[in-house]
Amino acid sequence: MAKKKWFASMIALIMALSLIVTACSGKKEAAESSGEQPASTGTAGSNTGEQPPDKVTFRIFNGVAGEKDVNTNETTIGKMLEDQTGVNFKIEHLVGDLNTKIGTMVAANEYPDVIIPDAGINQLLDAGAFIDLTDLIEKYGPNIKRVYEPYFNLMKAEDGGIYFLPFSTVVNGYIPDPNINQGAFWVQRRVLEWAGYPKINKVDDYFKLIEDFIKAHPNEKLTGFVTLTHDWRFFATTNVPNHLAGYPNDGEVMVDMQTHEAKIYAGTDYEKRWFKLLNEINAKGLFDKSSFVDNYDQYIAKLTSHKVLGFFDYGWQIGSAQNALMDAAKTDPSQDGYRYFPLPVTFDGGKDQYLDPPGFVNNRGFGITVSAKDPVRIIQFVDNLLKEENQILVKWGVEGETYLKDENGRMYRTQEMIDKMNQKFLEDYGFTVFDWDWPQYGTNSTLADGNAASPGLQPEVFQLSLTEADKKILSAYGVKTYAEMFAPPDNRPWFPAWGIQKEQGSPPQIFEARKTELQRKYIPELVLSDPAKFEDVWTKYTTELNKLDIAGYQQWYTERIKEVVAKAQGK
Repeated sequence: MAKKKWFASMIALIMALSLIVTACSGKKEAAESSGEQPASTGTAGSNTGEQPPDKVTFRIFNGVAGEKDVNTNETTIGKMLEDQTGVNFKIEHLVGDLNTKIGTMVAANEYPDVIIPDAGINQLLDAGAFIDLTDLIEKYGPNIKRVYEPYFNLMKAEDGGIYFLPFSTVVNGYIPDPNINQGAFWVQRRVLEWAGYPKINKVDDYFKLIEDFIKAHPNEKLTGFVTLTHDWRFFATTNVPNHLAGYPNDGEVMVDMQTHEAKIYAGTDYEKRWFKLLNEINAKGLFDKSSFVDNYDQYIAKLTSHKVLGFFDYGWQIGSAQNALMDAAKTDPSQDGYRYFPLPVTFDGGKDQYLDPPGFVNNRGFGITVSAKDPVRIIQFVDNLLKEENQILVKWGVEGETYLKDENGRMYRTQEMIDKMNQKFLEDYGFTVFDWDWPQYGTNSTLADGNAASPGLQPEVFQLSLTEADKKILSAYGVKTYAEMFAPPDNRPWFPAWGIQKEQGSPPQIFEARKTELQRKYIPELVLSDPAKFEDVWTKYTTELNKLDIAGYQQWYTERIKEVVAKAQGK
């Protein structure tokens, strides 16, 4: 199950950076290819004098719900790419259950040209739905080789084939994210202002702050805390004990930094402590009971309602809510207090690890299917997309329209450019279409000249994008970026553990499915039951959980992690 679409890099990780930071999702590309054909350095959309290719439309299925279906050529960027290549993509997003949708495709053995299957990738790989890209890359992909070659060994399946292109490549240098697009405990800004900008590092203090604010505002009909449980996004609820214990988003496990041993946190005292806290705030009337039935759209609507004070989630996953609140605050600055501020909360106020270290996600990606009518045209489009000038196009836009360069070659955006980048502009221009779900320079990449590949990570853009309200609250906490609120990430060569491939039907995959079934059954009861019955429900839950092969799962993960570490160390 996806744990963030870690993405960096997570739906809208790059969107969140471009929207939240520049409108307030990795690596870099070398100027030369890997001894192959040189990367193009011309201007995106330039006229080379060649006869434009015949136009064609390919179908893409994206296994993420809640996004708009679109033809790429209906956007500014997509039209420019169509002018270069003759290729348009009709993108269709998930409606309903992902496994059911993919199961229907597999049963019929009929697929769209391209699938970006998110958590359903193993089901498609097992069905042989994707073609091997190795020969296509060799013949038509000099830019693909330049970007992905350092990762080829990690991308290869057991048979040596490459069946999809991941999204998290590191190209050139690494730039840290000044924003928070990973996990955090979020709270309305007005709550912090009301309390005099207190330093909140302990989860108990976080809930006490919310409780005190509600008591002081009895007539506003406020909700203290919500959590997201819908479909594959359930991890926004189950991951929390891991983060409160001071670990990053490695998925289902905590990994020891010295021994590299993996242990689950489900059923541990960490998980018990978290759900007991939710049980207590529910008893106080601070928890939204609808959290266990609301879908994702309802959740986002609540975050933009001005009534929800706090929640835990990943920045990439709440981008649409943050952008809507930000757009409203730009129109009416008095509404800035309804925007959310990230806090690095742990159980006991110790070192947090919410910020992701550099990593490589290899269980999500862009695959060409066996039904594709012209795989060569598709791979040629991808190769063209990975030219540096086109990575600038899809991330920065067009020079003079959506960015400028100073006398030192530094890329930046004017305040006027930033102000116009509301949600509609970003959609129409194509920034939200060409974000996470394409082969790309990963979010934290740099360009060949040292500029950030993603505008939100360019220091000049981030600082200029800050409103006076942003500067005020950051100054109150003695920082210049949101990331400075959080501890720097420790290096973890295996990160993220959830990105390690598991075959459909394998023991670790079955363990995770059964564990999730138990959590879906018992977590609502743990949170919503009478506090006097919490211990009994916990005992029932852990009794069932302990019947699963926990030891085998942990051993499998430990072995895989040690293998990745050995590869990273050149062994």
